[in-house]
Amino acid sequence: MTDATTTRPLPPAPGYIKSAFRIFDLSLNEMLWSRRTIFMGLLVGAPVMFALLVRGLVFLGAPIFEQNVVRNGARSTILVPGPMVFGYVMWMLYLTVIVPILGVFYGTSLMADEVEDKTITYLFVRPIRRGAVLIGKYLAYVVCTVFVVLPSVVLVYLLIVPINGTLGGSFIDLLKDLALLALGLAVYGAVFSFIGAKLKRPLLVGLMFIFGWEPAAMAFPGYLKRFTVSYYVQGLVPHAIPNTGVVSAIQNMFREIPSLPTSLFWLALIWFVFLVLGAWVVERREYVLEQ
Repeated sequence: MTDATTTRPLPPAPGYIKSAFRIFDLSLNEMLWSRRTIFMGLLVGAPVMFALLVRGLVFLGAPIFEQNVVRNGARSTILVPGPMVFGYVMWMLYLTVIVPILGVFYGTSLMADEVEDKTITYLFVRPIRRGAVLIGKYLAYVVCTVFVVLPSVVLVYLLIVPINGTLGGSFIDLLKDLALLALGLAVYGAVFSFIGAKLKRPLLVGLMFIFGWEPAAMAFPGYLKRFTVSYYVQGLVPHAIPNTGVVSAIQNMFREIPSLPTSLFWLALIWFVFLVLGAWVVERREYVLEQ
């Protein structure tokens, strides 16, 4: 009589979405305690320090929110409202500097860090789709950056807006600003996750994009600005910030601002296309680990 051996069938591989959330759960904790999070904390802490400095100067009686104007030959002093200053901080610091930089440093590293640390093999031998690795790590990036950047914005709002203004009247505008920042982080992250998956030295290309191509394309008239992310992100600013001097400054600088539906449509399209392309590249690219 021969012993019959039975083998249990292997469990089915998890689906694409479930695989992505497994990678998300694995990557989120690593991302929150990485060196990049320290850099992000310093970056988003700069506007908070600025707001604390402004608040302290106002408390000491410094006339930093007063502006001298001449009307009909008579000089008078007007008070600059806090919501206007907050709008400038949102536009000049968060949307123009912080959001693109975080998108570059995190987005380009989603796959590049795994290759550099030679840990990508451990992810690819799991019974999951390769593209789900990028999607999961991208979701971890979005959650990590949003939950660090948005509290910084709220602190700046609470410190600056009450100066010559009220909190209640601009709370809806704050919600719009938070949604705008989250959208900007998501779109920039999708673009640079594709660059990180496709190119060997993605960080350099990303920095050239945000500090070279985008400012140059926005400065020149014509259609070049339509091939940037900042054109559509900053096109949402007049719809998110009250109609103050900030809106006038943006309109005077860019002269051409896309409508709200146009901005939302193109940002959604850019986000979808580059995220899908990034996952497609990861599925098909052979990553060579340097010795």
